[in-house]
Amino acid sequence: MYQGTLLEFLNMGGSEIVLILVVVLLLFGGKKLPELARGLGKGIREFKDASDGVKREIHRNINAMDLDKEEAEEKVANNQSHQPAAETAPVDEKVTTTDNHPSSTPIDEKIVTDSQKV
Repeated sequence: MYQGTLLEFLNMGGSEIVLILVVVLLLFGGKKLPELARGLGKGIREFKDASDGVKREIHRNINAMDLDKEEAEEKVANNQSHQPAAETAPVDEKVTTTDNHPSSTPIDEKIVTDSQKV
C-alpha cells in the first residue's frame, strides 16, 4: 500500500500533521496563510529555475569541453595523415627551376632594349 512521502517524513501520522496545521492557523491567521503559501510557492519556483540554470550551464560546459577535445583529436589525426605523405616523396621527383637560364623565360616576358629592336 502506498503512503505519501509527506506522511513518511519523520514518521509523522495524520494527527500530528493536523495539529501542526492548527498551530500555524492560530499563529498567522486566515488572511496571512494564502500570502505565505504564495511566497513559499514563488521561492520554490525560483529555486527550481536557478538549479535548472546551473544544470544547463554545467551541461553546456561539458559539451564545449567534449567538442574542443574532438577538434584537437581531429587536428592531431590530420597532422599525422599529412606527415607521412611529405616524408615519403622521393627527392628525384622534385622539380627545380632555374631563373638564370634565358631559354626558361618566355619571349613575352623578355625585356627588349632599343638596340634589339630592328
